[in-house]
Amino acid sequence: MAELAEKVLKYLSDNNEASTLDLAKVFNEDHQKVVGALKSIQAHGDLVTAEPQSSKHYELTEEGIAVAEKGSHEALIYNAITEEGVPQAELMKLPNAKVGFSKAMSSGWILVDKSGDKPLVKRKVMEIVDAVQSHLKALASGDTSQLNDNLKQEYKKRKLLQEVVVKSFLLKKGPEFNVSLTKLETDLTSDMLATGSWKNLKFKDYNLDALGAPLECGYLHPLLKVRSEFRQIFLEMGFSEMPTNNFVESSFWNFDALFQPQQHPARDAHDTFFVSDPKSSSNFPMDYLGKVKKVHSKGGYGSQGYGYDWKIEEAEKNLLRTHTTAVTARMLYKVAQEKEFKPVKFFSIDRVYRNETLDATHLAEFHQVEGVVLDRNLTLGDLIGVLSEFFRKLGITELEFKPAYNPYTEPSMEIFCFHKGLGKWIEIGNSGVFRPELLLPMGLPEDVSAIAWGLSLERPTMIKYGYNNIRDLVGPKVDLHMIHTSPLCRLDK
Repeated sequence: MAELAEKVLKYLSDNNEASTLDLAKVFNEDHQKVVGALKSIQAHGDLVTAEPQSSKHYELTEEGIAVAEKGSHEALIYNAITEEGVPQAELMKLPNAKVGFSKAMSSGWILVDKSGDKPLVKRKVMEIVDAVQSHLKALASGDTSQLNDNLKQEYKKRKLLQEVVVKSFLLKKGPEFNVSLTKLETDLTSDMLATGSWKNLKFKDYNLDALGAPLECGYLHPLLKVRSEFRQIFLEMGFSEMPTNNFVESSFWNFDALFQPQQHPARDAHDTFFVSDPKSSSNFPMDYLGKVKKVHSKGGYGSQGYGYDWKIEEAEKNLLRTHTTAVTARMLYKVAQEKEFKPVKFFSIDRVYRNETLDATHLAEFHQVEGVVLDRNLTLGDLIGVLSEFFRKLGITELEFKPAYNPYTEPSMEIFCFHKGLGKWIEIGNSGVFRPELLLPMGLPEDVSAIAWGLSLERPTMIKYGYNNIRDLVGPKVDLHMIHTSPLCRLDK
């Protein structure tokens, strides 16, 4: 590049001015290389002045080159017709037949005979002149005299011609003109400052518009981006976050404390991951455990219970928690032990584990988003009101609630929203009012109620980022480039 730059300066020294297009021809170089040499010269100061120029010319497209060589589409259609004629269906199988047939018809070269069983295309004139081919041939050789503006526009419309704009520069000698380039300094050293030599040196300008090198840093997964939005909504609504770092839980807190019977299908190994080492736990509040045992086996607090032989061995089994509601049970018990009851609002967003069959929408490990409000005399109306506000902050206003069954809530509701993209109602969560059999054994006052709801984190993330398969979002097949380039999560609040 430095050698080409000096050639440009030498040429200007002899000729005073020159266009970069002319210099490209003189030096037999690509025009962009000449422009690059100009930029190199300009980096050394005002050696030259460069006046921007632009010129337009027409050149053949790839299709136009083929027409100039082989003939126009209409001429090819005409030449394909024999003296007896050709069936129209057969003729339309030729390349560009639709355009060629239409142009040949409008030029009066061919006609369609419909007197027989099948339409037959015949020649209407004995010979033709392919003006399109001759025009394009002339243009290819540099002769534009045969093309008026109307023909140029027509051939552009047919995509046989294209208008090319060439930007160039007219170069002249500048106030600091010199035929040689002095090396520009890039660093100001301590020696230059000490000796004062920097005064006579030229320094390379900083390009403040240059893009910096991308930083090697961590990237947030889309799940974490959506999680932060959910967390912010809970905090805005006055909720406190529960500690959820105990992934291994006992069956007591995961099932029994939530009034879920020991013969419930969810406790089967086909639905739950049980831990083999350590296999069991025994550190329970024994007074509370006794109340849980009684309400399960004999009933209490206005309930007849389940009427079965409750076994401590089942409650001691360790497992990977199947829901973060196990953490909620611990937190509610902790609140119940306070001397004076105070209303609380808790939330959690963390991983849970279930022995699911893996498919496009299910994994064995996923995140549960849970909210719970504990206060006096809460009702189903309070639950619907809190849910409406929570989902409104998510940008979801069209909600419907369907009665459902949960072992530890009564009444219970499934939450549906209208998905505008899918054009249908989809289930997005579950909710309910905690049963007295869950709350009263903990020692909470009888007029205290708890409303709660839960949903997954993966499903709204898939909807937000447009994923149809959950394995594209979580797991070993995830594209790391997707994590690097995924945009910020902006919920439409």
